[in-house]
Amino acid sequence: MTTTVTVEAPATRTAPRPGGLLWAMLRIHRSALWFWLMLMALAGGALLWVYGPGADAAWEEYRQMRCGSDSPGRSCDYTGPAMSRYDLVLGTTGSLMSLVPLLAAAWAGGALIARELETGTARLAWTQSVSPARWLAAKLAVPAALIAVGMLTLTLLHRLVWTTGGELHRTFGLRMWHNDAVFAANGTLATAYALLGLAVGALVGLLLPRALAALGVAATVVLVLLIQLMDLRPHLWPVKTAHLSNDYYINHDYSGALGTVTGDGALTSTGARVPVPDCVGEPRCLSDRDITGFYVDYHPPAHFWPLQLMETGVVLAVAAVAVAASFWLLNRRTGATA
Repeated sequence: MTTTVTVEAPATRTAPRPGGLLWAMLRIHRSALWFWLMLMALAGGALLWVYGPGADAAWEEYRQMRCGSDSPGRSCDYTGPAMSRYDLVLGTTGSLMSLVPLLAAAWAGGALIARELETGTARLAWTQSVSPARWLAAKLAVPAALIAVGMLTLTLLHRLVWTTGGELHRTFGLRMWHNDAVFAANGTLATAYALLGLAVGALVGLLLPRALAALGVAATVVLVLLIQLMDLRPHLWPVKTAHLSNDYYINHDYSGALGTVTGDGALTSTGARVPVPDCVGEPRCLSDRDITGFYVDYHPPAHFWPLQLMETGVVLAVAAVAVAASFWLLNRRTGATA
């Protein structure tokens, strides 16, 4: 009699399917994905309306006020309902783009990282076929790609609206190129700040593995960073200096004509810079103090891209530091090397 013995091969550990982490990310955070897509659709639709019907109505109102003629009407100094709607939608969209870094930080800190650490979902994934480093890389790469695509699209639409409606903005003076929301939305900064929010949120989520606490702290930290980086903006590129006569400085509004003013003051006969004196009721106030003119330090519109790119570099550098700190912290806590 012959006995047949069947020997089973030892079970082998199967490698994860390509794209497995991607689909897991999209499935787990599908609510956030749908929210992001709806937000981009809403903002993009609003900008397309401003570019099309909104701009057409504003231009028609502009022509009716004879703003572009040699003899503009008095009503050209005021905005009509069409221009008000145009400005409201454009301003709201720019403000919405400015809020994305805070939303990204709150979501990344609370739902993306801290919640999975708090519930143990992350450690379960690490015991399977996903290393902690690959887990964090997927957590950052997938949202970063979606954020970059969405924000760059909105930036292109915002620049399209801004460049085609330049005369409207200059005539009514509602929004200038250096206003914080406009400045960020018209260049690379909107995307850079959104990625900064994601990076800082992830780091806070690792530091505070409690969803609610990480959500609030991440948004607060990013808000503080935004304020500090915007305060740094005027110093990222050399300013130009305009020298103004006493009459022009006192009787004219120079700020709108020059650009974004970073500082001003008085000049003496030796060229020294001194504070502007309070000369109310003193006819010889300026001459008695040896003041011969005034100066204004400013950034003209030509400085838009130098300032934009310099600040973008600073923001991305801070984001890179936050990402590196996140991987270092995760490696230190888990002892993982890959």
